[in-house]
Amino acid sequence: MSTEQKVVIITGASQGIGAVLVRAYRDRNFRVIASSRSIKDSADSGIHVVQGDISMPETAERIIREGLERFGRIDTLVNNAGVFLSKPFVEFTQEDYDHNLGVNVAGFFHITQRAAAEMLKQGSGHIVNITTSLVSQPMAGMPAALASLTKGGLNAVTQALAMEFSKSGIRVNAVSPGIIRTPMHSPETHAALDALHPVGRMGEIRDIVDAVLYLETAGFVTGEILHVDGGQNAGRW
Repeated sequence: MSTEQKVVIITGASQGIGAVLVRAYRDRNFRVIASSRSIKDSADSGIHVVQGDISMPETAERIIREGLERFGRIDTLVNNAGVFLSKPFVEFTQEDYDHNLGVNVAGFFHITQRAAAEMLKQGSGHIVNITTSLVSQPMAGMPAALASLTKGGLNAVTQALAMEFSKSGIRVNAVSPGIIRTPMHSPETHAALDALHPVGRMGEIRDIVDAVLYLETAGFVTGEILHVDGGQNAGRW
């Protein structure tokens, strides 16, 4: 087993941004530990698949254990798994709260704590969190308090961990997307969603992937919350 080739963990890897990240990292000769609830096995020997609920600590334990058994190291963690729900604040249910906190916060905590422990042993590593620009630029027409509560926490902890690990060889950054064109948005909503960005269009999955790959190679960048949102974070429009 070679321990020279770099290894990345990608959560929420079965579809959308996560699935494209898997291919992008493989194109850069990373070996990939890909996890989600519903992910299917891969024929690629450079991809190890771990099914499970990222909000549960036992899933994080399996991802780290199996990743180390298979590939021998962990160099990057991309916390891509996340949920987003837009509804009026007073209409959120206990189930909504539990699900958002479970995936967005507990899911981050369990896997990041374990991955960081391995990175500290190596003296190197990179953690990237996927958040949302609604945290710093909320919109009256898109109530999403649970996204702000949970993803806002990820923005804060990104900078806190960047400082905590700054002398340890571990960088911690975040990508903060606007609305991204994925199958979850039906075509009849596209015009309205395009208008929610100053540049007049939604983002594409590749926009987010390119931002993550930039951070991967940006050795002097840590504690950054990189807005990839068509100008949403810059002001009002």
